[in-house]
Amino acid sequence: MASTATASSAGPRYAAPDPTLPKPWKGLVDGKTGYLYFWNPVTNVTQYERPTSADSVPKPSVAPISSSVQVQQSSEGRCGYSPGKENDWDGRGSEAKLEPVSRTDQNARSGPVHSHNTPNVTSSSVSGVSSARGHGSVTGGSNLSGDAYRRQHEITVTGDEVPQPFSSFESTGFPSELLREVHNAGFSAPTPIQAQSWPIALQGRDIVAIAKTGSGKTLGYLVPGFMHIKRCRNDSQMGPTVLVLSPTRELATQIQDEAQKFGGSSRITCTCLYGGAPKGPQLREIERGVDIVVATPGRLNDILEMRRVSLQQVSYLVLDEADRMLDMGFEPQIRKIVKEVPTRRQTLMYTATWPREVRKIAADLLVNPVQVNIGNIDELVANKSITQNVEVLAPMVKHRRLEQILRSQEPGSKIIVFCSTKKMCDQLARNLSQFGAASIHGDKSQADRDYVLGQFRSGRSPVLVATDVAARGLDIKDIRVVINYDFPTGVEDYVHRIGRTGRAGATGLAFTFFGDQDSKHASDLIKVLEGANQQVPAKLREMASRGGGMGRPRRWAPSSGGYDGEHGGRTDSGYGGRDGGRGGRGISTSSSWHEKSGGRGYGHESSDRNDRGFHDSYDTGRSRSRSPDRLNSASGRDHSPVLSFHELMMKRNQQ
Repeated sequence: MASTATASSAGPRYAAPDPTLPKPWKGLVDGKTGYLYFWNPVTNVTQYERPTSADSVPKPSVAPISSSVQVQQSSEGRCGYSPGKENDWDGRGSEAKLEPVSRTDQNARSGPVHSHNTPNVTSSSVSGVSSARGHGSVTGGSNLSGDAYRRQHEITVTGDEVPQPFSSFESTGFPSELLREVHNAGFSAPTPIQAQSWPIALQGRDIVAIAKTGSGKTLGYLVPGFMHIKRCRNDSQMGPTVLVLSPTRELATQIQDEAQKFGGSSRITCTCLYGGAPKGPQLREIERGVDIVVATPGRLNDILEMRRVSLQQVSYLVLDEADRMLDMGFEPQIRKIVKEVPTRRQTLMYTATWPREVRKIAADLLVNPVQVNIGNIDELVANKSITQNVEVLAPMVKHRRLEQILRSQEPGSKIIVFCSTKKMCDQLARNLSQFGAASIHGDKSQADRDYVLGQFRSGRSPVLVATDVAARGLDIKDIRVVINYDFPTGVEDYVHRIGRTGRAGATGLAFTFFGDQDSKHASDLIKVLEGANQQVPAKLREMASRGGGMGRPRRWAPSSGGYDGEHGGRTDSGYGGRDGGRGGRGISTSSSWHEKSGGRGYGHESSDRNDRGFHDSYDTGRSRSRSPDRLNSASGRDHSPVLSFHELMMKRNQQ
């Protein structure tokens, strides 16, 4: 990383003359942070990396760009940074009035780059618009080139002029107090998803990031969000600047904890809105003013209907675990919320899988995004650090085998036992009381769930019996064993369940009880086991040879498969109007991002409410209708293309 200098003035100033700099480059010192960066007055490019003589030659643009729009969608239009403007990290100075970005011009940009080997292009200015903060091409701190780093970590990117990844924290140019928090947390280098998504987000561009749970996605969007907040300098009492949507209460509160942990020293405030808890304290925090709101869609919709929060200042929107939110029937609520957010915003979508439904909503909500994939998104791959043991058992011997496994573990080892129904969850916890077991599921009050999770984290209750409310979002790094007492409704949920262990580089152990009633998943489970180099039991292969597992099941298979309501219904109804002004942004639902597609607006809302009964487990307010696509997927058939609700009705009328 470039050297730093002592700050003595509020704005950027020229650094001392350096005869070793290639002409026409000049050194600049940021008055607030004291960071030294470099500016080329001919090309109007700024960067933190020390320039070489090759950097002095203007680079041709990879694709023609509209004269009024920069490649990163002009981050100035969304609280960006440029030389000559105050980069106020520590305080909230006077707010600059910024011109909105033309969406028409943004969509005029041409073809994508599809490659591991995206060229290292420093974002340059067009018609006097300065480049985005100089973060675009920095990769320092490692002997690997950006392309080699991507190959090593199985990173693929799709988009226009994708910047190279940050291979070290020092190469990011983040403020010292933020870097101090990161180092104090014990992190030595960014995770792959952080390394690649940070430079893209810092350019103000929309992102779709596809990576498994436990890969560091939370800081992947929070840290650029901190930078965004400090540059916007909004009045927090007028509403948040950053909005993060999350599927579950547990994940939402964990995101809040991370935001407070890493943003507290920078005086960034955050609150969490979720169902199952009184609204009063949450409303009071909003009234006091917050920079970041982390929310489950159901509770946020309730508070929006009460007109107690404004989203008009939100210019940084995050959808975390997007696939899970759609799986749980959140799509109507998400679209309703997005209508309240200004169209001039930066949108980031993080997801573990990439089915058609996620592609649809991404096509509607994002503008020319960069897609970042960690690993192969076309294959369902389990963490190879987890030893998977699948045992084909009759139902009557499962409990005895469960106790054998628990007794075989070291005393105090943290263990999660997954089962299908809330009733079975409570029953198992009572039967396993001698092991210090406690249960968590959607019918538990928020206070009970927080208490149980606290007991589990501290080790006072080392065995947690749970439904799939704990399959995603729980980031407890020292879980030793996961036991699937009941097999889930699909292998995707299986992968997410066992992913609670083997996190943050640790190894893990998973036991799965598999019965005749699960035989339809046999072939898919074998693929997951073989993909992770695990042993496949002969009885499981025999089940598959008898016809079990006829194709990969959809993860949103109906809850009648044994989840006792833990998985909600999902609609695939199509939307009649616009979705807040961002429909049809030139993104297709096929594997290519940059083909044209029509917009799908918001037109239907679930009639269920958000905070009643077991819906509190996900704070959803889900629609109970099932689309033809859901019914087909439940029977193992995948019919393409998927018809919208309106198309289906027209087809029926013609018959």
